[in-house]
Amino acid sequence: MVFADILGGFATLFSDPYAIWFVFLAAFVGIVFGALPGLTAAAAIAMMLPILIAYNDEIGGLAGLAFLYVIGKSGRYGGSIAAILFNTPGTAASAATMQDGYPMTQSGRAGKALKTATIASAYGDYFGEIILIFGAVSIAAFTKQFGPPENFAIYLMAFVVIGSVVSDSIIKGIISTLFGAVIALIGEDTITGQFKMTMGIDELESGMALVPLLIGVFVISEVIIQAEKAAKVKMVDLDRSKLDDPTAHYFTWPEFKRCFPLMFRSSIYGSLIGMMPGLGSSVACFVAYGEEKRRAKNQNEWGTGIVEGIAAPESANNAVSGPSMIPLLTLGIPGSTIAAVLIGMFLVNGLQVGPQIFATEPPLFVAGQLMSPREFIFGIFAAGLVGIAAYAIIGYFAAPLIGKAIALLPTQYLYPVIFMISLAASYSSRASIWDVGFAILFGVIGYGMRRTNFSAAAFIIAFVLTSSMEEAFRQSMIISNSGLMVFFKFEYMGKFSYAPIFLIIGALVVGFRAYSTISHKKKPTIQS
Repeated sequence: MVFADILGGFATLFSDPYAIWFVFLAAFVGIVFGALPGLTAAAAIAMMLPILIAYNDEIGGLAGLAFLYVIGKSGRYGGSIAAILFNTPGTAASAATMQDGYPMTQSGRAGKALKTATIASAYGDYFGEIILIFGAVSIAAFTKQFGPPENFAIYLMAFVVIGSVVSDSIIKGIISTLFGAVIALIGEDTITGQFKMTMGIDELESGMALVPLLIGVFVISEVIIQAEKAAKVKMVDLDRSKLDDPTAHYFTWPEFKRCFPLMFRSSIYGSLIGMMPGLGSSVACFVAYGEEKRRAKNQNEWGTGIVEGIAAPESANNAVSGPSMIPLLTLGIPGSTIAAVLIGMFLVNGLQVGPQIFATEPPLFVAGQLMSPREFIFGIFAAGLVGIAAYAIIGYFAAPLIGKAIALLPTQYLYPVIFMISLAASYSSRASIWDVGFAILFGVIGYGMRRTNFSAAAFIIAFVLTSSMEEAFRQSMIISNSGLMVFFKFEYMGKFSYAPIFLIIGALVVGFRAYSTISHKKKPTIQS
């Protein structure tokens, strides 16, 4: 059944005149944004989202979502280019890569380092995508029977996870999460229709929009940081030191065979971490690097410039991409900031993320195209598979050229242009000058969060989850005649309930919280 759906997804993708071209464009755009020091795939998506929403009917919903989805994949890979060539991680997900990548560049083996990163990233991404395709459908078949109490339990677990592990401090992680929840509560109550926390400002009655917050926290805050640095990236001259060994610029077959078991294990680490809301690629890359270094017989060589030190983190951080979508598609919970942004595009196309999205339904018009939601989702999966191949080809042959071009970019002009584009994107989301002000405000807040190690990822994910969590809790209260006991009963409204799952998840929450507390005492958690 799933194999037939995958073939149908490819048919859907290639039948769309725009979608396949947008996939290849996204592969290139994501690499460039990921390779720009400081800018991330989330920043690229935040800037592109208003434009895609505005032209959704013209280009089609599948093309728009495929574009954003592939940017998330190629952007994770693009960060390795900056890490290897500039000794500056283009994204947090590539922070571990530069420990061996930059020493290889200094020794004249930049080509080998870049090709290793490309192959490892594509391997991990395909591994994670397969986990997503088969895992999401299987889990959704189970979770579609959940009721409001079980959904509330899932949201509660997500809050505890992101609050506990996405910052170098549990307290700062929890504060970031609560801050996002408070901002999300501003606006009209979905049940009573009353206004909350608007302070008498009419523009706040419709609540805070996601796009200005994303642009402020991820783009404008980075512009401020780059203005503060006011420095141009430096790249080692790739032609300065040449080696007599012709394999110095290639990832050889013996090296691939040596790295294959390592990439397989690292992809498992990344996939498991990707399924946990809020952890993300930055955690996966360091977990894989640390674990594989611990297992290695040549531990002393790690950090001096070996291919294993690139293959491990790169396969792990890209393996996060697919599985991070599983919580979104099966529970409606974004597993990463990129997944949180994609919710907006799903809603624009009339699709409610969650387990019912895989249910058999009659065909409907999605952005002007007649298809079922299941066909639409498998079209996105097909776009992901094609997008991985696209960025792998571009990266394998053109990564050094992209790196050189970025090194020549005049940053004194680049980031002001990005700032102006960000303001225009903030305005276009709702045609409101207030949203421009909110973007600037949260740009300053985001800058402060990053400087003080509060978690922007926890803030955004909590902002997205809060309204659904509140709705699940209040629905549980409405269907219950026994108050909070609805979360512990085996039955309600005369139907079999999975309410005991609330108890299981509660136990997991307590256990995870205890483990997180112990691990933080031993070693600070890596910033997500």
